[in-house]
Amino acid sequence: MSYTLRPATSADAPAFHAVMMSAGMDARSSWNRVTVADVRWSLDEAGGYLALNGGGAVVGVVGWRPDLSDPGGIRTLTLNKLAVLPDARGLGLARRLVQEVEGYALRQGFERVLLAVSQYNLGVLPFYERLGYRVSRETYLFAHPGSPRPVVLVKNVHKGDIV
Repeated sequence: MSYTLRPATSADAPAFHAVMMSAGMDARSSWNRVTVADVRWSLDEAGGYLALNGGGAVVGVVGWRPDLSDPGGIRTLTLNKLAVLPDARGLGLARRLVQEVEGYALRQGFERVLLAVSQYNLGVLPFYERLGYRVSRETYLFAHPGSPRPVVLVKNVHKGDIV
């Protein structure tokens, strides 16, 4: 089956949210408090991408937003809400979604991509490390105050590094 990626719009918020909720995140995660309205706001204020199967159903999602703190003058784009439906895993869709965000970051003049991994989802760290992300001691500005401190990962993006 073929899959396509495209930018998400606020009209995609219900499907985007449904994929997030079906991804199997630990019940203690702050993801479980995200609403369709939250996703709609995020897509309106920042952006994201969808992975669609050959029938047009959304099977993967990822969001992004600029990190306005610019630590040390480095323009940073934050990747968030990466999720792929269990039946669509193992096909490289998560990697493709991350690469799409990295490409967007590069095209828009960002120098790096930052993301946070929940303490309830540490099993995904090797995935991000294989993609070139490294653990950082930075504080995640968008962390939910009721959740344990996430693990922050960063990757510098440069022309020629991103497909």
